[in-house]
Amino acid sequence: MQRTFFESSLKDPAPPENFSICLAALWWIRNNHWEKAHDLVDGAPGADAAWVHALLHRIEGDQWNANYWYARSGREVPSGTIQQEIDQQIAYFLN
Repeated sequence: MQRTFFESSLKDPAPPENFSICLAALWWIRNNHWEKAHDLVDGAPGADAAWVHALLHRIEGDQWNANYWYARSGREVPSGTIQQEIDQQIAYFLN
């Protein structure tokens, strides 16, 4: 799947049905719906969902909780901006 498809889908009322939970959560993040994104990954199994969950708490400003989810994901707390991490995650989940 290509980045241009992801970007063009942002004008739709909901993410495409074939998106993974993580990619759909990122779609909701890009559409400024934190709670919908959180609802998708909250309780979802696996390191990938934990990584998106960490990003959500970073966006929220709850760094303690974000750190917990980064540890659960097996990834380091990023040093870049939130937007850089969003872009990194979108690229990762599109591949």
